[in-house]
Amino acid sequence: MPLKPSAAALLRDADEVLKLAARSMFDTFAQAALGMLVVDKRHRIVWISEGYKRFLPALGFEHEDEFVGKPVEEVVPNTLMVQVLETGQPMLVDLLTNRAGTFLVSRLPLRDDSGQVIGAVGLVFANHGEHHETTLQPLMLKFSQLQQDLEDAQRLLAAEQVKNRRPKYTIASFIGTSPAVMEVKRTARRAASSDATVLLLGETGTGKELMAQAIHAASGRASKPFVGINIAAIPDSLLEAEFFGVAPGAYTGADRKGRSGKFKLADGGTLFLDEIGDMPMAVQAKLLRVLQEQEVEPLGSNRVERINVRVIAATSRDLPAMVAAGQFRADLFYRLNVLPLRLPPLRERVADLDALAEHLLDDIARRSHMPHKSLSAEALAALAQHAWPGNARELRNVLEQAALMSDGMTLNVGDLQQALPGLQPGPISTAPQHQAAALMLPAEVGHKTLPAAVAELEAAYIAQALAQTGGNKQAAAKLLGIARATLYEKMASKPGWQPNV
Repeated sequence: MPLKPSAAALLRDADEVLKLAARSMFDTFAQAALGMLVVDKRHRIVWISEGYKRFLPALGFEHEDEFVGKPVEEVVPNTLMVQVLETGQPMLVDLLTNRAGTFLVSRLPLRDDSGQVIGAVGLVFANHGEHHETTLQPLMLKFSQLQQDLEDAQRLLAAEQVKNRRPKYTIASFIGTSPAVMEVKRTARRAASSDATVLLLGETGTGKELMAQAIHAASGRASKPFVGINIAAIPDSLLEAEFFGVAPGAYTGADRKGRSGKFKLADGGTLFLDEIGDMPMAVQAKLLRVLQEQEVEPLGSNRVERINVRVIAATSRDLPAMVAAGQFRADLFYRLNVLPLRLPPLRERVADLDALAEHLLDDIARRSHMPHKSLSAEALAALAQHAWPGNARELRNVLEQAALMSDGMTLNVGDLQQALPGLQPGPISTAPQHQAAALMLPAEVGHKTLPAAVAELEAAYIAQALAQTGGNKQAAAKLLGIARATLYEKMASKPGWQPNV
């Protein structure tokens, strides 16, 4: 009669069976899986199967000894083995994508007799790059399709973002033909031909952002993004993140996917730093390094990213005075002030007031879906007497208010005074008007060339047409039988000539 085994013997047998089962399952998984690796509690890879070795070249390793012993997160991109080690929770079915391919994987924690996690095992069951007749193949195909759709959507989104960041203005958009404006345009074209940093100086409303976009549009970077940032409009605590970006999970509440900064968004193109004089001293030092090295380091990251960005800065403040007062870094000022460009205030180019007002009224009519309105000669003369502390931005505001509040098609001084109280009528020239109808060729023409005589005759006709229409260029052009643009060209081609109207 056989003896009944003791309880202790049963426990020993059970323990032995479990050990054999664990060993058998380990060997079975190692043979059945495409690849298998084991890591210890310090994240180091301690063993890989023969099948796993075929993934090493795609991961950048030639020999097993270069791979084994390294922290798993450093050599296997996108791995979640560390999460299994830290939580002790298995991941039975997951999809892993890295430069070696897309895989169906499982990750299981390994525990000692006391239940403490001492390591983890990772298994690769299917590779989308290889055709395996398994029940998991439809899942892999669906994932692959979703991944392709995501990549296509990301490309379209990136292309749309670049399109939306294209410049809206060109150098021709800077209206005016006065000597001061012509010099600005000449310098802007020179700036567009190089990648040198440009510093735009000028009062508020002089068109600094317009000129920044114009320089970008005329440069070799025109097909790349134009990214603008107004430093004065962003809290100091957020400026560094706006400039350089944020790494995934850099701080509590940060996007787990991270966020690109303005420098990264402008890569290959132009970054416009408006109101650079309002930048805090702490950020100035970091900006200087980016300008010098052409590389950024996102917040919370140890990884440096190379960039290729052309910087255009602008300010209405006196930077040299700020440098002298210790409010702006001298080294950053010298780095920005490579190609300075001063935009003249409106009071220094009153000769452009007529053309600028006409352009603004055209734009106002187009945006408001209203008929085009023009300025009377008296209204134009009154505007010429104003100091325009807000420059072109103030002029637009006055014209827009007057156009919306007036019922007439021609704006007079009274219409403008509603928007600009205190505006006084200006003097209108009383010089004798050219009488084009009475003009006759002189008896002797030897002292005057034919082009000069034609130019004088054109000037007389233009002056008379403007006088008859009260300075309305659209009506004057119609009276002369030419396009309004042609009228502007003829007036601009005669430097210093202004018709008496």
